[in-house]
Amino acid sequence: MPGLLLGDEFPNFEADTTIGRIKFHDFLGNSWGILFSHPRDFTPVCTTELACAAKISDEFKKRGVKMIALSIDSVEDHRNWSKDVMAFNSEAESALPFPIIADDKRELSVQLGMLDPDERDKDGIPLTARCVFVIGPDKKLKLSILYPATTGRNFNELLRVIDSLQLTAQKKVATPVDWKPGDKVMVIPSLSEAEATALFPNGVTTKELPSGKKYLRYTQP
Repeated sequence: MPGLLLGDEFPNFEADTTIGRIKFHDFLGNSWGILFSHPRDFTPVCTTELACAAKISDEFKKRGVKMIALSIDSVEDHRNWSKDVMAFNSEAESALPFPIIADDKRELSVQLGMLDPDERDKDGIPLTARCVFVIGPDKKLKLSILYPATTGRNFNELLRVIDSLQLTAQKKVATPVDWKPGDKVMVIPSLSEAEATALFPNGVTTKELPSGKKYLRYTQP
């Protein structure tokens, strides 16, 4: 992402949203946060994404993650679109369980590098891509994923990476390919065998390899 790298402090921007004006760091408090952008209100893929996010919002809450969306339309459009989103979920009487940022001047989209040069509106102005930013309680960027406007996201994968980020923030481990909670994790290479044995009372198993190097070390977190 132009100008924003993993480990950078996420900008403490001010913005109008469907719950009023916010300062981003105040909105997050001491929580983890996820910000996901959308090309435009009242569009098909975006509606399915927001509906999915709303449906599984309790899963984010369970993990202590505050959710916030962004689209390049007005607060009024966001509020009207939210009704369509919840109706898509057959929950027309319920409110969308997270706010949407109004970035109708595209200021945040430019600042955070979220514009998709290949997808434009009827006036030829670039739309926002489908960006995902996960921010830690220290307000630093922990993960960013950028999808083109034409590809919808997988929100179960976002939950999985948040589980990994939260686990690896607490323990000296890494999560292997296709890892999910409950699976074994890998001991980070910088830990000596003695340190690993002391840190992981459940034991450490090492896979034998032709190189003879003992770098594939697994443990149960």
